[in-house]
Amino acid sequence: MNLTIRKANLDDVPTIAFLAHKIWNEHYLSIISQGQIDFMLDKMYSAESLTEQMNQGHQFYLVSQENFALGYCSFSKKEEGNYFVNKFYVDVSSHRSGIGTQLLNFVLQQIPDYKTIELAVNRENYKAINFYFKQGFTIKHTFDLEIGEGFYMNDFLMVKYK
Repeated sequence: MNLTIRKANLDDVPTIAFLAHKIWNEHYLSIISQGQIDFMLDKMYSAESLTEQMNQGHQFYLVSQENFALGYCSFSKKEEGNYFVNKFYVDVSSHRSGIGTQLLNFVLQQIPDYKTIELAVNRENYKAINFYFKQGFTIKHTFDLEIGEGFYMNDFLMVKYK
């Protein structure tokens, strides 16, 4: 499989937003309501929000095959040696193809000095949780975060130690 992974920039905001809407609407309907999906997409994937995230130091990457975007991720530095994966998504049609593993390995190469890498994953997202377990992540703790309009993120905080 000939994949290209490259750093995204402000010109890629529409592509990231498109992928987010496609992936979230295909994957999350069995986990959270359409109302919550729409709310979270509006909150986290508007052009303004994505631009702000990039300007705050979140590093975004796009993964594509033959110039067709299949996924994206972003991470940011919390403190020296500690990083947070803010976003990590691969098109549902490409799940179980190895793209996620290649993308995660690429991220790890970008931050060779990491001591810990954390991420949040919905507690009902069994597919992703199992993927992260296979990649060496463990569950650090659970949390429920109110995000507005009566919606909550009911997540695991997962961590990978070097």
